[in-house]
Amino acid sequence: MGATNQRIAIIGAGPGGLTCARILQRHGIPVTVYERDADAHARQQGGSLDLHEADGQAALREAGLLEEFLDAARPEGQEMRRFGTDGTLLDRHLPADGETSAPEIDRGLLRDLLLRSLAPGTVRWGHAAAAVTGPSAGPRTVVFRDGGSVEADLVIGADGAGSPVRAAVSDAVPEYSGVDFLEAWFEDVESRHPDLARLVGQGSAMAADADGALFAQRNGGGRMRVYVVRRRPLDWMRRAGLTSDDTAGLREILLREFGTWSPDLLRLLADNDGPYVDRPLFVLPAPHTWEHSPSVTLLGDAAHLMPPAGVGVNLALLDGCELALALAGADSLDAAVRAYEATMLPRAAALATQLAGHADFLLDDPDGAEGAGGPGPVGGGVGGPVPALAER
Repeated sequence: MGATNQRIAIIGAGPGGLTCARILQRHGIPVTVYERDADAHARQQGGSLDLHEADGQAALREAGLLEEFLDAARPEGQEMRRFGTDGTLLDRHLPADGETSAPEIDRGLLRDLLLRSLAPGTVRWGHAAAAVTGPSAGPRTVVFRDGGSVEADLVIGADGAGSPVRAAVSDAVPEYSGVDFLEAWFEDVESRHPDLARLVGQGSAMAADADGALFAQRNGGGRMRVYVVRRRPLDWMRRAGLTSDDTAGLREILLREFGTWSPDLLRLLADNDGPYVDRPLFVLPAPHTWEHSPSVTLLGDAAHLMPPAGVGVNLALLDGCELALALAGADSLDAAVRAYEATMLPRAAALATQLAGHADFLLDDPDGAEGAGGPGPVGGGVGGPVPALAER
């Protein structure tokens, strides 16, 4: 039977899952999205994303949302600056007038755009999946943390790095990469941090040496986000006798570790508004594949959690698009899932294998290879790799 008369459940209302739902609905296929958040604005959705023409934007075009995306995006966010640790500007990319190869959009704005496009009631908020049970041939039962459950003929895991759905088809679990991202926020940068606004420009700026890197990224609403990238043990805060809410103690460590850097750059890690957020970088073993099941499949980080090379959200959108089109065009769920995985798995495996062991590619190679601001293992859009730290 085709997908039209089947019960399809998408777990996770991130960009990939919502794109899949939108395209399914455009083809007249019913779908329900189950999301752990209590509502659309229950938490901050993360930083800025650059959507590429060949994948992320192509998926939004198929969803009928490309023009709305371009209206909401920030093409000026394609600017990229690279500094030496002494503060010298080494490289700068300015987007040409009308350039839309990889415009930026805040993750929350992208999510809102996708949510508005869905039929009312598509997303069931406050449904945190705990497990997926049932035979491979289906139907499957999605068990929620509150004890409730729902039966589905196809469960699509779009639930990110810690995906409970993944366990239904794979034993793989994310592993710590050895690289830590400490996030800092700056509010109303034009007024409160004008020197940093001028330093970073309208897009992103980065600097790195063999031991650490700083990546600053302008967001919408006058905000800026900075990632402090270091190779660290997973429990580095505990070893230092600190917790994530000890802002002064963490700042003291950062200023000591980056003490030889330019004072202008040090302000990116020390003048932040509010506490730091620790985001250790986890990845799935590469390549990650699984035995085919006609009743469960994965997309986005649930399928291929990789280092942040600027491809994560673009792959998630492309996954969601291709899976929806496969479901719209096949005469059975089994055939649709097979067709989708036959394209997605090799593509993801090739990228993940290329990135395997290179979670620290933002840092300069002391042997002289290209480091921060270069193309990296995988091109991440304009100006090199861009951290795409996804909460979903």
